[in-house]
Amino acid sequence: MAQRRKILTAGGTVLCAALIGFLMQQNAARETQQIAARKSLIQQSVLKPSGASDVDDFAQFELHAIKLTSAQPTLEQPRRLPEPALEGALPLPARDILLPDAPSDPEEPQLGCAITANAAPAPMASIALDVSAPCYGNQRVTVHHSGLIFTDTTDDAGNLSVTVPALSETAVFVVAFQNGRGTVAMSPVEGLDRIDRVVVQWSGAAGFQLHAREFGAGYGETGHVWSEASAGGIGQVIRLGEPDTLEPQLAEIYSYPSGESDTAGTIALSIEAEVTASNCGREISAQSLELRGTGSLTTHDLNMSMPDCSAAGDFLVLNNLVEDLKIAAR
Repeated sequence: MAQRRKILTAGGTVLCAALIGFLMQQNAARETQQIAARKSLIQQSVLKPSGASDVDDFAQFELHAIKLTSAQPTLEQPRRLPEPALEGALPLPARDILLPDAPSDPEEPQLGCAITANAAPAPMASIALDVSAPCYGNQRVTVHHSGLIFTDTTDDAGNLSVTVPALSETAVFVVAFQNGRGTVAMSPVEGLDRIDRVVVQWSGAAGFQLHAREFGAGYGETGHVWSEASAGGIGQVIRLGEPDTLEPQLAEIYSYPSGESDTAGTIALSIEAEVTASNCGREISAQSLELRGTGSLTTHDLNMSMPDCSAAGDFLVLNNLVEDLKIAAR
């Protein structure tokens, strides 16, 4: 009995081993077929030309229920930032509302910095020009009027007051600072048709002077009129411009009230230039402007060569650059 149990146990063991071996062979064969089939299918899919036009050829390589995987790790979706709070936001302006223009120079304060100028009639057919520029204290300013140009300097508060002999019946003044900002002023002129007026203007240290010798007066006598004359005459010479500025532009203007003169005769006019260390050996230039009664304004350019510096202190007298005034008694 015991011997039979051993035989049955041995037979059962052999049978189990045989079955296990058979099943392993079957599974191995099946896996080999599946791998071969999958490999064949993948190879055909890869090697199949992409330009095939046969629909049936494409159909035999169509893959179904294939899930593609990636070697990269799964990344979390980025978090959305919170929406900005709209509390306190201003609505868009209405279409018909005009917005103010932005200042062209953000570094310059705008409030209280307006540049203004006022022009008012003054005696001898002149204009009293007042400039206010609160943000331009002690700065160079250029004044333009009918071809006349001169530079001056504002005071600490940005103000400038100057009397300018007019050259047109409606005097227009353009006031400009070095940064391009400025303003315009204008005024009617009274009695310009009764005034004879001669201007000489220049730039730099040319050193010009305008002299008028009324009705035969000699130098230093009554009737010799110029910007530094101690003895006066009927007419007057006014110098415009500040010489102690960068590239100054200066002018001297002689005015004679010909429409009210009780004396007839000639007023000799001359332009003189002192030889100095600043202009010796150089060529200097100037411009003259002449207004005679009801006539039109005329201009002439002046150019001359200065002697060498050994002549410093001497004067060049230019008698023929401007015409003498012929005055008729009224």
